[in-house]
Amino acid sequence: MTDPTSPATTSTMRAVVQDRYGTSEVLRPAEVPRPTIADHELLLRVRAAGLDRGTEHLMTGKPYAVRLAVGLRAPRNPVPGRDLAGTVVAVGAAVTRFAVGDDVYGTASVSFAEYAAAREDKLARKPANLSFAQAAVVPVSGGTALQALLDVGGLQAGQSVLVLGASGGVGSYAVQIAKAFGAEVTGVCSAAKVDLVAALGADHVIDYTREDFAEGPARYDLILDIGGGASLRRLRRALQPRGTAVLVGAENAGNLTGMGRQLRGALVSPLLHQRFVLLVAKERATHLERLTDLIEAGRITPSIDRTFALEDAAAAMRLLESGQVRGKVAITV
Repeated sequence: MTDPTSPATTSTMRAVVQDRYGTSEVLRPAEVPRPTIADHELLLRVRAAGLDRGTEHLMTGKPYAVRLAVGLRAPRNPVPGRDLAGTVVAVGAAVTRFAVGDDVYGTASVSFAEYAAAREDKLARKPANLSFAQAAVVPVSGGTALQALLDVGGLQAGQSVLVLGASGGVGSYAVQIAKAFGAEVTGVCSAAKVDLVAALGADHVIDYTREDFAEGPARYDLILDIGGGASLRRLRRALQPRGTAVLVGAENAGNLTGMGRQLRGALVSPLLHQRFVLLVAKERATHLERLTDLIEAGRITPSIDRTFALEDAAAAMRLLESGQVRGKVAITV
């Protein structure tokens, strides 16, 4: 008997959409056309989606520079979301790594929907020891942390690492990855999240409401600044004379480009022994496969604060907007 809800018999799907830029209030449930796939794409039955700050930027259209890529007056793609985990229900003619029935995770142009079209080179096999919700919150944040520490930061065993924003999405993975590669890790967060960062494995935790990381005696080989709150001067003060600071994200950096501090760091870096690097994270299957190895070895565990149903995506985004999320938020479909 043919399943009346299968992709072969339905032309629409449940999704969350936005018709304009704005806060979480612009998100609403809707029925939209089910996507078709190109030769190098797969059609996924989405089981869960993840939230990240990039999705929030695309929702608000801020910094305004992002609108040059996604639509000046309103999003060209009305369905938000990037992180996902799901099951393959159809494959394009050129797909070689996956087959119908495989459970995968990665990124797509949309994920707040029942179905999504995703490129083969942005997907990997779902870690066997994770639920769909856990897997869905890994790709963007976990991949960003991995690239910041290893590919850009050049992390070596025995180094001292400072993670600013250690309780958030990228930060929660950065603490675990740095520990997995033999670093001594200090995490910076608010008082309400000190216990979480300690549980993630940080050797030291600084409550920024009580202590300034830049005023203490410690100096770090590598700093990950997630969110853009610290000045270059304060970062320099906390770095070793030949240390590296990786600038991740564009929060608190203005509505126009969100990149002013990062660009200043790139300009002054050649004049210093200290190194300031702007991270431009990529979404690749190879990064996911490295994360899968760490996850299945028990070196990384996603930290999920709360899980919401697809229809409650606006409430999930409100929680992210509030700044109260401990780790990640997942949406189940």
